[in-house]
Amino acid sequence: MNIALWIVTAVLALAFLAAGTMKIAQPKAKLAATGQGWVEDFSDGAVKGIGVLEVLAALGLILPALLGVATVLVPAAAVGLVLLMAGAAFTHGRRHETPNVVINLVLAILAAGVALARFGPYGL
Repeated sequence: MNIALWIVTAVLALAFLAAGTMKIAQPKAKLAATGQGWVEDFSDGAVKGIGVLEVLAALGLILPALLGVATVLVPAAAVGLVLLMAGAAFTHGRRHETPNVVINLVLAILAAGVALARFGPYGL
């Protein structure tokens, strides 16, 4: 079970590292042009802030466990991702972007599973 948990954690970390880096590196207009219309509802700073949160959460999912330091940050980062995905699902739902809501909910469920397992029986 621990191996499966590490795989899910790694997939989440890679997904959020990529998504966050994209939000930080690309201007808002380019993000909107590539199909991320939700950015139109937020300021440039808010979009960059969301990207920073995603990158920090991705790092928080992996680095504390690998380094064996402050391992409580792993489930805390997962809880942060659940909250971030809840906000994303709400935003996409308001915009009637149902496929994105489904993706947000799946990511939230995976992150919640990591949080529950790492706070519980498979704590680090």
